[in-house]
Amino acid sequence: MEGELKCPSCTKFYVKPVLLSCSHNLCSGCAHNLQDSVDKFLPQTEENNSDQGDFPEIDKLSIVSETDSGVVCNSRPSSYISTPSIHNLFLSSTQLSQGCVYGIKCPVCKKVTYLGETGFQSLPRNRVLDIIVEKFTDSKSEESLPQKCELCESDNPKDATVVCEQCEVCYCDSCREHCHPARGPLAKHNLVDPFQGKSLLRAKLKQKDQKCYEHTEEVLSLYCLTCKIPMCIICHQDGPHINHESQAIGAMCKSHKTDLSQTLQALSEKAKTETEFIQKLKAMTERIPANCVEFESVVVAQCDALIEAIHQRKQELLDFVSAERDMKIKILKDQAHTCTGHLQKTTSLLYFCVEVLKESDPASFLQISSSLLNRVTTVDQNFFKEIELVPRVSPEFELTLDNTPVVHAIQTMNFFQMKAPGQPTILPEDCSAENNSVTIAWQPYPGSVVDAYTLELDDGNGGDFRVVYIGPEMMCTVDGLHFNSIYNARVKGQNHAGESEYSDLVSLQTAEVAWFSLDPTTAHPDIIISNDNLTATCNSFEHRIILGGVGFSKGVHYWEVTVDRYDNNTDPAIGIARFDVSKADMLGKDDKGWCMYVDSKRSWFMHSDIHTDRTEGGIKRGSVIGVLLDLDHNTLSYFVNGEPQGPVAFTNLCGVYFPAVSINRNVQVTIHSGLNPPVECEDSEDSAA
Repeated sequence: MEGELKCPSCTKFYVKPVLLSCSHNLCSGCAHNLQDSVDKFLPQTEENNSDQGDFPEIDKLSIVSETDSGVVCNSRPSSYISTPSIHNLFLSSTQLSQGCVYGIKCPVCKKVTYLGETGFQSLPRNRVLDIIVEKFTDSKSEESLPQKCELCESDNPKDATVVCEQCEVCYCDSCREHCHPARGPLAKHNLVDPFQGKSLLRAKLKQKDQKCYEHTEEVLSLYCLTCKIPMCIICHQDGPHINHESQAIGAMCKSHKTDLSQTLQALSEKAKTETEFIQKLKAMTERIPANCVEFESVVVAQCDALIEAIHQRKQELLDFVSAERDMKIKILKDQAHTCTGHLQKTTSLLYFCVEVLKESDPASFLQISSSLLNRVTTVDQNFFKEIELVPRVSPEFELTLDNTPVVHAIQTMNFFQMKAPGQPTILPEDCSAENNSVTIAWQPYPGSVVDAYTLELDDGNGGDFRVVYIGPEMMCTVDGLHFNSIYNARVKGQNHAGESEYSDLVSLQTAEVAWFSLDPTTAHPDIIISNDNLTATCNSFEHRIILGGVGFSKGVHYWEVTVDRYDNNTDPAIGIARFDVSKADMLGKDDKGWCMYVDSKRSWFMHSDIHTDRTEGGIKRGSVIGVLLDLDHNTLSYFVNGEPQGPVAFTNLCGVYFPAVSINRNVQVTIHSGLNPPVECEDSEDSAA
């Protein structure tokens, strides 16, 4: 705690610490050095508000503003009040400083404490801090260090030679001669050596009761609950704290110690957690060198493998070039051999023809000339067909080694996350269930790089898990679940290196009964909704449909529709529908709506425009129509004013159904959800079972 025991001004251990209005401390000597005329702490220009009954907002905040100390001093020169009274709550800086002579700006928070004529000497002594500093310096064996003079104005005060027991000040010889001469009233003061004086002052400080700063002869015996400062009995009865709530200072001290102890206990647990975390960090730091050596060996091995792969590829390329060379040589040699053979045949024919031309006997010449002429003509015509006078291959190697991608890959080769992410953690305090939807929140394993998360939910009955979300977000809401079901959720993370393990499961239970309102997004444009989406009417003479905001696929659900307005014997239709039901027709007209429509005398059930089970008994203004959707038994039943209306309306209901009503301008209805089924219905179900 050494940092708590050093003065923010001189950065040394506190010497006779005094308490400023902002709750920070200073050495008494530092307070003396920082003290200055009050004029230096006031704004240069400040408008005075003559109307005390109409305080501008800026003045109302002056008590906590940066240009205001928040300290009130009355006209008494030595007064010091750390908390302003209600009367002074809206005073400006100039008004706060009236009657004050000095001010001290706190070096920590820059707040100004205004003081009277006695200046820093009117500041209260922080006895607790003084005692703790003494104990700490004793434990640091600083008793052997000489005491310093408290009145030397230099940065390096001289060693104290005496301590005045009455003044409680340490003096060097020079300051004692100037500030504490042995004459007059001071001649009776007892001067002792510094070490003895230190012990005497410590004992005196422990035994001395703190006195009131207003009434110096009165002991601080009460604690003002309004101003939150100690006070004497006179301050309470006839002083600045009159009519303020108060408690005995001993009881309040005990209460504050209890509160502080409890807060410290909680802080201690956090400090313990931080200590364990620091130890974990140290252990991780110790593992880094070994991990670094291991990782360096992996890098060297991978680079060596790359070099070996380049050498191997180099040899393969050179082998390819050698094969290309041999192939070119072979092709050109074969072509030359073919041309040589053809040339020999042609040359032989030429020489033969030349010899034939030398024949002098016409008859003999003509005997072979025709066939020889045909033969020569044929050879001449087929000469370029039988032989290629163009090289079959080029002697040049028309190849280019494309190493650009490899060079780029080597130049951009870098490290990346090599390991799959760690197990993510679901945050139970951020998870919730509302109606038939659940919200799950999670966080990644510290230090893991995660590209996407996969959230899985079971079927609400302990069955297989199914994927409900894949993406980078760390919070997901899943709608359209079964009511009164417990869902288990788990999440895993993945990156290019692999997948993490699944997180621990979290269980969330959906609502037992459905609370819902009408969904404006499903309403026909002619529908008018009010009363927090619970009440609906219509501005058309034709029936228009609106759905509830929740779909049902499992469980027993009951809701009621109150008829708020009923004119001209109209017939509202109440029931259920698929989400894509036609909103411009009466409910039940198509195969995606099931309803009971009722007028003032009777009712009918309708589905796919088929009307069944006419039942006597109608509705009027104030009537209540109950809808019982039992998806455990796949049935739909109706009640009017608490009594069953006809038989079971519909059976074999499977899938997802939304509450639905269709109305025209002659009726207004209000929906009530989250209700328990009528007792008669529960009894009939039990007997059927």
